Amino acid sequence: MTTRAELRQAHPRPRRLLRGILSGVVILLWLAGAALGGPLFGKVDEVSSNERTAYLPDSAPATEVQNALGDFLGSDTLPAVVVFESDTAIDDDLQQQLTDALDDATGAEGVQKDVSPVLVSDDGLAAQAFVPIEADAEVGDIAAGLSADLNKAVPDGVTVYITGPAGFTADLIAGFSGIDGILLLVALLAVFVILIIVYRSLLLPIVVLSTSLFALCVALLVVWWAAKFGILLLSGQTQGILFILVIGAATDYSLLLVARFRDELRATDDKWAALRLAWRGSFEPILASGGTVIAGLLCLLLSDLKSNSTLGPVAAIGIVFAMLAALTLLPALLGLFGRAAFWPRRPRFDPHHADDENPLDGSGLWARLARLIRRRPRLIWITTTVVLAIAALGVTQLDASGVPQSDLVLGASEARDGQQVLGEHFPGGSGSPVYVLVDEEQMQDAADVLLADEGIDGVSVTASDSPSGTAPITSDGVQAFGPPGTPAPEPTVADGRVLLQGTLTVAADSAAAEQTVIDLRAELDPMKALVGGVTATSLDTNIASIHDRNLIIPVILVVILLILMLLLRAILAPVLLILTTVLSFGSAVGVAALVFNGVFDFPGADPAVPLYGFVFLVALGIDYNIFLMTRVREESQRHGTREGILRGLALTGGVITSAGLVLAATFAALSVIPILFLVQIAFIVSFGVLLDTFVVRSLLVPALTYDIGRRIWWPSKLSRTPQQDRALDAHDDTAQTP
Repeated sequence: MTTRAELRQAHPRPRRLLRGILSGVVILLWLAGAALGGPLFGKVDEVSSNERTAYLPDSAPATEVQNALGDFLGSDTLPAVVVFESDTAIDDDLQQQLTDALDDATGAEGVQKDVSPVLVSDDGLAAQAFVPIEADAEVGDIAAGLSADLNKAVPDGVTVYITGPAGFTADLIAGFSGIDGILLLVALLAVFVILIIVYRSLLLPIVVLSTSLFALCVALLVVWWAAKFGILLLSGQTQGILFILVIGAATDYSLLLVARFRDELRATDDKWAALRLAWRGSFEPILASGGTVIAGLLCLLLSDLKSNSTLGPVAAIGIVFAMLAALTLLPALLGLFGRAAFWPRRPRFDPHHADDENPLDGSGLWARLARLIRRRPRLIWITTTVVLAIAALGVTQLDASGVPQSDLVLGASEARDGQQVLGEHFPGGSGSPVYVLVDEEQMQDAADVLLADEGIDGVSVTASDSPSGTAPITSDGVQAFGPPGTPAPEPTVADGRVLLQGTLTVAADSAAAEQTVIDLRAELDPMKALVGGVTATSLDTNIASIHDRNLIIPVILVVILLILMLLLRAILAPVLLILTTVLSFGSAVGVAALVFNGVFDFPGADPAVPLYGFVFLVALGIDYNIFLMTRVREESQRHGTREGILRGLALTGGVITSAGLVLAATFAALSVIPILFLVQIAFIVSFGVLLDTFVVRSLLVPALTYDIGRRIWWPSKLSRTPQQDRALDAHDDTAQTP
């Protein structure tokens, strides 16, 4: 086996030339991948969807109803509810002006012809119309254009709002519109500033950021084409997380390799030998760290909700390319630049530099902290555990039962304002009906159930020969249009079933509307009727999210525990690392709950927020413990367990802290996207990473493992310390302070 001394010998010139050529080839390959993936940043919306029903399980009732709507309503459309609010009563002349304005504004491509008549409210101060927009059209652009055209065309004193499913979809599209631009810009700028402070160099931050950006470009290339061919589902939410995850992870892995490279340059005159030593020392922790994150992310494949299950492979692809870039592109760049990459603080070769130089003798922060832990380990780990446990009590204050669709977008929302106006003048659920799919012979029985429910204002049945496409249905049956004696329209029948539509008395995204759907499903179950629509979709999404959360969190814990056992060749250390990481997660969520409720006054949280927070904090938080404990194990084999713990902390403190700051900054960048879910994830993960970096990994884990001593490696051979190390441990035991 090649020794470190042999590796540090200068390589012959032909070999150095070959390494230079190989590095150039690697860089060119990554450049080619980035050239293909870079232009796709502005085209992600071509292969992504923010339609919530697209992510429900195929077996969900709302999904089955959604899939059948085309048989009754024609082409797949997304209804926009146009609300006109007037300062004065709307008479026949004003109603005609509104109709003319609507006719002129709805001639755009993507808007279907069968726009409903303008219906005036009972109080005469508002009117509404339903505009069907093709689901595969540019819903955001059409809704914005429709709003602008109508506001110009209506008389003074009339305000126009675009709401309903199309209005809220347009809000989401507008909210996600900054992902390709402002999100990337903020994330990269934050990382660049941190790297400048860490390295006090201009070239090295550019090298590291280039590695992260190239990894993202190639990952996007793979993900984009996978979504294009229908292999993966992609949404704005998944896209934003992919961007942040790749930049943060690739930068973290790069920091680890760069730190090793800088250390080796001090002891090695030849840059290629130093690079090889640094690569060998970084390969295992980077691979273990990335593998742990990938394993945790792939556990999301167990999810019923496709927005969760599709995030797993998408994010895993990103982590794969983050690792590949850190282990191939970055070494190639560092090999070409050598010591010049660190200018103006180039590491100088010191022939007297020794591998076993004691890092605890220094005056730096991490050396001082290691010496403090040596003096008071038990007091430190008990105190930090108590503080974290108190913070974790706030978890009980987190309301993660779901939020109304109208609260998904933060800031101003025309759709939200329009829904409020709609509820003041019409039944709150206008434009977002409850759909009931039932056998034809049970149509009247199902209609009677809907009519008897206090949450339903009126019921109609889809009828193609009706002027409006639907016909009202009462306890006496389908009602006729026109003068007495006119025959009632025939309901549209598809596969022996009819489609009933119930108008909700309250807003479709309210808790009361969800309860109405729950009650209707219970009463209609004997008829095997299916209940769908906007409200049912939200309800089924929340049910699936809660199921996923309860199933996947324990599975992730078991998977990561097994990986740690294999990596550290021990049982006790992995168990304790998992417990400390879970405690850190609980503390982060507890503090987040108090901030969400007391500072930001958020309306609640999606059930997936704790799941996503857990996946990222546990999978990424365990990264830092892997970086620490792999170095601790390496040092323990040479210096004994307790000395190895302190050395590992002193040697990795700076790089892991820098990595934590980078990851926290990148996730914090998610908060620039005005989507409630992403803002909450940004806070939980950013705060949790900082907590894990500065408290758990810096204080709790080192102090706890130091207090336990060599038994931390049980049952591996390392737990049975040689005689000279037992003497050291015995000496340390006498210094413990209860």
